[in-house]
Amino acid sequence: MKAIVDLCVVPIQAGISVSKYVAACEKILKDAGLKTYLHGYGTNIEGEWDVVFQAIKRCHEVVHEMGAPRISTIIKCGTRVDREQTIEDKVRSVEEKLAQD
Repeated sequence: MKAIVDLCVVPIQAGISVSKYVAACEKILKDAGLKTYLHGYGTNIEGEWDVVFQAIKRCHEVVHEMGAPRISTIIKCGTRVDREQTIEDKVRSVEEKLAQD
């Protein structure tokens, strides 16, 4: 089953800047072969359910290995079984409606 996920991994007690942790997670997601779109407060991910969630688990493991004693993660996840849908499809649908106004 394909999933579209919005992921925000937040290291706690790891200093002010978290960009090195974000970069480590982005590398994990890319290495897993997932399609990703980094944004200001997280990453959109597209891929097979098991691959996505295994990569998220690996993000937690690596961020802990990097020294973060705690992690708070926000995950929004959607699936469809009636048809294939990509992140681009979802954005394009809204943009088309905006263009009609």
